[in-house]
Amino acid sequence: MESSTHGRLQELAQFLRARRARVTPEQAGLTFSGRRRTPGLRRGEVALLAGISVDWYTWLEQARNIQVSTQVLDSIARALQLDANERNHLFMLALQQLPADLTPAEGEITRTLQSFLDQQGTSPAYVSDQRLTIVAWNRSASLIYGKYEEMTPRERNSVWRTFTSPYVRRMLQSHWESHARHRLAQFRACYGKFVGDPWWTELIEDLSRASAEFRAWWPQHDVLNGPEGLKINHHPTAGRLVFEQISFSVMDQPHLTVTINIPSTDDDTVAKLQKFLVEGTAVTP
Repeated sequence: MESSTHGRLQELAQFLRARRARVTPEQAGLTFSGRRRTPGLRRGEVALLAGISVDWYTWLEQARNIQVSTQVLDSIARALQLDANERNHLFMLALQQLPADLTPAEGEITRTLQSFLDQQGTSPAYVSDQRLTIVAWNRSASLIYGKYEEMTPRERNSVWRTFTSPYVRRMLQSHWESHARHRLAQFRACYGKFVGDPWWTELIEDLSRASAEFRAWWPQHDVLNGPEGLKINHHPTAGRLVFEQISFSVMDQPHLTVTINIPSTDDDTVAKLQKFLVEGTAVTP
């Protein structure tokens, strides 16, 4: 066994033992009586909670070079009550790759992150999840792009909106196709983590029925990550708006992506937005 593999498996074994010692039977929902020689859960209890054999789990704690599936690792992560960072660490040690992120509850963002969005002022800013559904936004984004607060989760999905909303087509005009292809390629890249998941399957089927462009482009398998850069919108009230787009992941919530559309300084976008934010009301998309 290579020294790097041996070291990784030893680290995995130590990590599992440390996390097992941290969880009490009471926290795991188990009942017990009498004194225990070791803190936390026993190996057999972790195996029971994870639905795997005691031998299999024991081999992991013995740093044996065995093949484990993502389903087994997810079961162990739940049994040991690992948080998102610990779960990622477990997958990196066991498989040398990150897991597909668990889909969080709808609208799950921190007050600090919402405050950050609100402080962006004339820069429309929003947070999207790994499904490319917008889960948080600031007032500028709501006024420019539509009343997110009145939309259903499906309507706030940026892929669904791109291909089905007449408002989005009017806003983007001649730039719609490049935007739509870019958004679809992002969606395809995200879908790679969730192939076969019912939510994704249903959306793809619905989009295929709703949009001829989606039907034609989806089989091309274009894949892309990253922001769009220059973005030109034609708002029905504020007029032509030019933005530079930047996106980044949230450190403690890596399933979320923050996108900020920064008004261009090369034209009068800032002045238009300042006036619109004072006087304007959101249009219904």
